[in-house]
Amino acid sequence: MQDASPTKLLLVDDLPENLQALEALVRGEGRQVFQAGSGEEALALLLQHDFAMAFLDVQMPGMDGFELAELMRGTEKTRQIPIVFVTAAGKELNYSFKGYEAGAVDVLYKPLDPRAVKGKVQVFVALYEQREAMRRQVEALEAARKEQEATQAKLQHALVMRDEFMSMVSHEMRTPLNTLYLETQLRKMQLERGNMAAFGPDQLQRMVARDDRQIQSIIRLIDDMLDVSRIRSGKLSLRPGWVELSGLLRRVVQDLTPQAATAGTSITLDAATPVSGWWDEFRIEQIVVNLLTNALRYGCQKPVQVTLTVEQDWARVDVRDCGSGIPPDKQDRIFEPYERGVGSEGPAGLGLGLYISRQLAEVHEGSLTLDSKPGEGSVFSLTLPRRDAPPQP
Repeated sequence: MQDASPTKLLLVDDLPENLQALEALVRGEGRQVFQAGSGEEALALLLQHDFAMAFLDVQMPGMDGFELAELMRGTEKTRQIPIVFVTAAGKELNYSFKGYEAGAVDVLYKPLDPRAVKGKVQVFVALYEQREAMRRQVEALEAARKEQEATQAKLQHALVMRDEFMSMVSHEMRTPLNTLYLETQLRKMQLERGNMAAFGPDQLQRMVARDDRQIQSIIRLIDDMLDVSRIRSGKLSLRPGWVELSGLLRRVVQDLTPQAATAGTSITLDAATPVSGWWDEFRIEQIVVNLLTNALRYGCQKPVQVTLTVEQDWARVDVRDCGSGIPPDKQDRIFEPYERGVGSEGPAGLGLGLYISRQLAEVHEGSLTLDSKPGEGSVFSLTLPRRDAPPQP
């Protein structure tokens, strides 16, 4: 494949007329010719560009052609550039031997033979372009190899994540199912013994409450997995309605207050300013429940605070815990699927809550961000745009 950049040639001579005459012979389509009037100028150009070949005048004041060639051969960047010496001295001075000794591929004597010059340029330019084409092919092959390795690594990671996910699902499903199974076996035993007193009104109410908790746990797990599938297939959609956010927050906090008490902590709410907007009420509640559940789980049994901030164009819900905080290197990862937090002995779930919550926030054209410092707790901020009309599909 032909490279878009031109092939560069370097001409070095202290006489401008010689440079012009030589350039007339070597220039051609796809070539760029650089001129230098001294060895010092040539070195500056050699450091800036990659040349296919160089024509060096032997007899220059200051640094002559042989000295310049010696410097070129001593540097990695210029060591492989073919050098052609040009001299006006007679052949009897035997510059050829000294030129080849200095690393030249040829020595040309003035007056120059145009056909010889053009022929040599054609050969070395072709060799250079073939070398460059081969180098690009090698680089492309190396890039393809690395991409293949990266793809293989991603595939391997996906397989590991799949196995871990199935293990997590089995574990998380087993816990409520085991409870339901044991409850069923216990009731079956009581029925077989004819102990109907075990099914009095108070006992039945407690049984139903326990069953409801376990069934809701299973439903949440299934819903999370379905949401991930919808997100990845691009089928996650919203059903926006006119929602009053402060009332929604009061209802969620009230519903989770018993769970907070069980965890040995409490939830406080600061949402005095009513604010309404076109949002999907079910999905916004899902986000807030996820954030509060995480705060209760990882808040080290310290109070959790929910704050509603209202501005003209947006509303923000901050959920603050006083836990151990999240290290900076893990703050982006916790929004990835199947990433689960640390710092709590309780069940950590499937690690989907924050991933789903951020996706839901972005579908609302809002955001879900984190501000956390180790030892100072965490603040998750849900920001939602305020609209007076339903968003466009």
